[in-house]
Amino acid sequence: MVAKPLAKPRVAALVGPYTAGKTTLLEALLFAAGAIPRKGSVAAGTSLGDSQPEARSRQMTIEPNIASLSFLGESWSFIDCPGSVELAQEALAALMVADIAIVVAEPDPTRAVTLAPLLQFLDARRIPHLLFINKMDKSSLRMRDLLTVLQTVSSRPLVLREVPIRDGEQIAGYVDLVSERAYRWRPNAASDLIEMPELVKPREAEARQSMLEAIADFDDVLLEQLLEDRVPAPAEIYSQLTRDLQQDLIVPVFFGSAEQGNGVMRLLKALRHETPEPMQTAERLGIKRNGSFAATVFKTLYQAHTGKLSLCRVWSGSLAENATLGGRRIAGLLKPMGGELTKLPMAETGMVVAIAKLDEVQTGDRLTAEGRQQAEAGWPEAPAPVMAYALAPADRKDEVKLSAALHKLLEEDRALSLEHGGQHGQLLLKGQGEIHLKLAVERLQQRFNVSVRIAAPLTAYRETIRHGTSYHARFKRQSGGHGQFADVKVEIAPQPRGNGYVFHNRVVGGAIPKNYIPAVDEGIQEALVRGPLGFPVVDVAVTLLDGQSHAVDSSDQAFRTAGGMALHEGLPNCAPVLLEPIQSVSFTVPNAFTAKVHAIVASRRGQILGMTARDGWSGWDEIDCYLPESEMTGLATELRSATLGVGGFAARFDHLQELIGKLADRVVEDRRRALAA
Repeated sequence: MVAKPLAKPRVAALVGPYTAGKTTLLEALLFAAGAIPRKGSVAAGTSLGDSQPEARSRQMTIEPNIASLSFLGESWSFIDCPGSVELAQEALAALMVADIAIVVAEPDPTRAVTLAPLLQFLDARRIPHLLFINKMDKSSLRMRDLLTVLQTVSSRPLVLREVPIRDGEQIAGYVDLVSERAYRWRPNAASDLIEMPELVKPREAEARQSMLEAIADFDDVLLEQLLEDRVPAPAEIYSQLTRDLQQDLIVPVFFGSAEQGNGVMRLLKALRHETPEPMQTAERLGIKRNGSFAATVFKTLYQAHTGKLSLCRVWSGSLAENATLGGRRIAGLLKPMGGELTKLPMAETGMVVAIAKLDEVQTGDRLTAEGRQQAEAGWPEAPAPVMAYALAPADRKDEVKLSAALHKLLEEDRALSLEHGGQHGQLLLKGQGEIHLKLAVERLQQRFNVSVRIAAPLTAYRETIRHGTSYHARFKRQSGGHGQFADVKVEIAPQPRGNGYVFHNRVVGGAIPKNYIPAVDEGIQEALVRGPLGFPVVDVAVTLLDGQSHAVDSSDQAFRTAGGMALHEGLPNCAPVLLEPIQSVSFTVPNAFTAKVHAIVASRRGQILGMTARDGWSGWDEIDCYLPESEMTGLATELRSATLGVGGFAARFDHLQELIGKLADRVVEDRRRALAA
């Protein structure tokens, strides 16, 4: 038998929902390959990954953890990705540089839908992936029933590669459906080869036939053998399974227990034989390999001792620690292993490395020997924010420091964004939910030594008028020498909603010199900043009808003041009314949760506009509605709680709408207290 040539270093991304056990599986893989002397524990805070204080305190992965191992002479990098839906952007970026994705799932049919967004992303980009069902030592569910439910969220056929051997209700081992060998699990040790139990043989034969029929759909020779009742050789089956996986035609399914180390060695062997090599992945991504150095940055980090780090996957060529990129010598070449970084003399094809202080380089960029190139085609776009915090430095002297820290934070995490100013002059940090934003605040403190105060964003209320009036204002002041004098008569009228402010000049006969007319307009606009209810005034037309001036005492400033007086004193006579901003919101949820979305919208004074099937997503709905901006607080948390974390939404400002009654009275009173404070 010809020995398999050693592959270039390959990369596997561990992805899946929060609590599926990805970090525990990483520990088990490292231990099984001899990369670590003992397995760490997430609960005890001793795992190789999740070394950041923020991760340890929450017992969850918050950014990609990278660890390497050698298995049967071949090098591997595993990227353990966050499972929280709020941190999904980190996982998607890691998947863009992976040769294969290991989708880790729990044996719980009710949570199968949580895999849908991830599988949709993998299939849309044809990323080869397999499914590892974890925690099977604690499950009594029939594998057939579980697979039936899981198939509903995968557009690719799920192909079971092994069947369980049960000891009572507990799974004690498995039978490999290709080799038809049976194994009994041992905790954190190699499985024992055993004779296939008689009770398992009928199930094994049925499952094997199903596996062969599934892959025969993609191979005419194999289909012909099955039709003629000929048994394909194991080597043929393995070869077809490998081709189908690498072309993302099927999703092989394995199972085990990461905590007990069960099924982990079997997973490693499958990865070794069936995972595409870096050149195949580069071809899938459209990356031309000409022998010179090429790499993709999939994560940016800022650390206290090393500064900016660009985590890269190398596609071709090599890079020495003292090499130059774009004519600039790199500051360092490092190998990540959990929370540790070690110096690396050379980065070679297939490896995952960290390059220090590439100041101009961003996540998603292509690196070549000539320097930074354009961003990779098809790189995942940053998701629309669903929640915001208003930030202010705890110490006003830290304003400049905060600005620099936020710039670095946004480089690290593209799912964060900033909005400056607005009606209330707040600095808004926007993200994917409460956990996401709290992590950002903690990073500001722990990584960049900047403490901040946080608050809920203030709603951008406006006010307008229901009817018009005429008003005469005179500004006269004598203080010795030249005084100040301006006299204006204006007509104030409501505008149609959304038409904004309009100024008309109807002065005739030179009652007000033309050079003072713009000052009246300026004074009116300054007065519009705060109306009788305490909010900016919109949708108002003001016509300057008449006035008087003084040859000596009139000035731009005097007419600016008079214009402001006319509006400020005239608006209370125009029946001012409060306006609240209304958001256009589009929800995307599995149709099993559509009724819950309707209830959420109704409870938040919303209005359902319509519902359609979500394009390209079987069994999902898209629900359009209007929601008041003031009711958006906590919406992401409530929606995810009602939809097992998979429901999402996008929102944008749509229009202003009158708000009356007790709610409006409370808003106005709160505003008055705030202005008086």
